[in-house]
Amino acid sequence: MLKNYVQLLSCLLLPGFVLAQSAGKQQEDREAIKNMCGCMEVSFEYAETFPSDTNYSPKGYHKIDGAIEYVALVKDEMNHIILQHLLIAGGGVIKHWTEDWIYQGRQLLRYDKDQQWVPVQLPVSSVSGQWTQKVYGVDDEPRYEGTATWVHTDGRHYWEATSDAPLPRREYTTRNDYNVMRRTNHHEITGSGSVHEQDNLKIVRAAGKDSVIVKEKGLNTYKRVDDAHCEKAIAWWKQHQEFWAKVREAWQGIYAQNKTLQLQKQYKGQSLYKTMLDLERQAFENTIRGKALDEAIQTTLQHFTSLTNDLSIKR
Repeated sequence: MLKNYVQLLSCLLLPGFVLAQSAGKQQEDREAIKNMCGCMEVSFEYAETFPSDTNYSPKGYHKIDGAIEYVALVKDEMNHIILQHLLIAGGGVIKHWTEDWIYQGRQLLRYDKDQQWVPVQLPVSSVSGQWTQKVYGVDDEPRYEGTATWVHTDGRHYWEATSDAPLPRREYTTRNDYNVMRRTNHHEITGSGSVHEQDNLKIVRAAGKDSVIVKEKGLNTYKRVDDAHCEKAIAWWKQHQEFWAKVREAWQGIYAQNKTLQLQKQYKGQSLYKTMLDLERQAFENTIRGKALDEAIQTTLQHFTSLTNDLSIKR
């Protein structure tokens, strides 16, 4: 608990992007990653561009302004950093996405299609000096993973990689005209925070063939604001982080089996999000705890996942 408090405090006190001239490249990378934590005012913007078929009608412009998001520094080790996004919305706090940063990580889960991920091991030579970003959803379920080098040049600090992913949450309940999003994610530190720029392809993948239906531009802007705006999220995370640490541990047990993973959308008519939310509420109210809670989390994930030894999908 003391370690978590120290990490939380270090995130709160980080005023900006300061790099010691004598720091090595890896430390410079670490400071860039950690600079993305803190209390942020966020805007989300997405617009479809350049359809491949002239008969296709772009689905419009999507924008959310003035959201507040707290990015907590959950883990801070030399080769491994974890940032947890917490969105303040509707008078409450929503556990948003999680990002793991692993130095010279060789193990990736590569998305194929239709909620299926395949483990891939990269050669040592291909990840030298790079950082793997592993992105997880609201229930710590897999989303997408990529590896690239942090670049520090001409006063700029950025990282960019391309990964296949399932449909984003803003669309997965409203669209079925594509089944893969190829995301080029560009994270760059700015004087006031950071930007997450995206160049996306919306793809129909079938029988080993990809057809792009439209391109999309995304821009998520993070502007650092006073920590007072995030007091609710900070307090919420202190109360709920133990539960989510257990969920994460259970997921890591699944990932460690190094098998193709199939995620089910529903179990007995209920989504993973709703099921996990109910379990989190029970844990918070202390109606389930200890070993019983650990077993309930593991059972929940077993209901929504299946593993196979089929590693034939290579992309």
